[in-house]
Amino acid sequence: MTLNLYQKTAITTVIATLVLIFVGGLVRASGAGLGCPDWPQCFGMWIPPTSAAELPPQYDASLFNPLHTWLEYINRLVGVLIGLFITATFLISFRYRKSDPVITAFSGLAFVLVIFQAWLGGQVVRSGLSAGMITIHMLMAMTILAVLLYASFRAMNSRLISPISPSTRKTLLWVSGGILFFTLIQMVLGTQVREEVDVAKNVLELPREGWIEHLGFIYEIHRSFSWLVVILSGALIYFNRKLNVPGRLSKLGWIIGVLVLLQVIAGIGLERLLMPGALQVVHLTGVAVLICAELLYLLIAVFSKKT
Repeated sequence: MTLNLYQKTAITTVIATLVLIFVGGLVRASGAGLGCPDWPQCFGMWIPPTSAAELPPQYDASLFNPLHTWLEYINRLVGVLIGLFITATFLISFRYRKSDPVITAFSGLAFVLVIFQAWLGGQVVRSGLSAGMITIHMLMAMTILAVLLYASFRAMNSRLISPISPSTRKTLLWVSGGILFFTLIQMVLGTQVREEVDVAKNVLELPREGWIEHLGFIYEIHRSFSWLVVILSGALIYFNRKLNVPGRLSKLGWIIGVLVLLQVIAGIGLERLLMPGALQVVHLTGVAVLICAELLYLLIAVFSKKT
């Protein structure tokens, strides 16, 4: 399948945004969010130091951690790269300004949102890693990802849509829409759980084995809701088979089911293994990939031609 320049750039940008979410997860799980205490510079320098001896005199050398500093700096560099990709996507989208102006509009929206996201990143640092600011920053990244995915789909929908009957389409819309809706609720609940973990770790200074006990009812709701997503993903696979849904949608349904299962396994691992950082990153990146798959399924179902 040959792709034009916009399609290649847009897909690359979506993938790069997922990489940014992964790197951001590494930063948060490792506690490297203040590895650079200022913004947009890092310790007052455009290229951060590699040792405490290189720090400007106004900074406390005892607070310097080279691993945290460079991890946060790489996160910022990846963010700049995403900004360049989104800018390129927006500029190239003008080829569609007459044939499909929605593509240009959504590409432009992503461009505006990424500028706001850059400003928001500075506010996160200035707030001293306020849990609420971190959550808003993450939700904004997911919003940018969804906008980019929709623009990419609009540019490729003729290649992706499959012929299905109106009744089949209606069933798939209800089930896939339900999965996406409840996954989004799970993501929001998950951010609240993560904020409570930050409180237990940084404010109450509880030992790792006490973090789960501190989470309370929010975690219980988050854990219980996961089974609803599992049931709905199973229903999606069931209806795909029962209604003889075309291969592309059917395969995507299986991918969603596997991703949901992996998220449940990661969640169980986080509880049983006392919140290891590696699983936190997997869980965060996993939900971003899952939402992309669910949104893509929903879009294909929405735009599929009637048979």
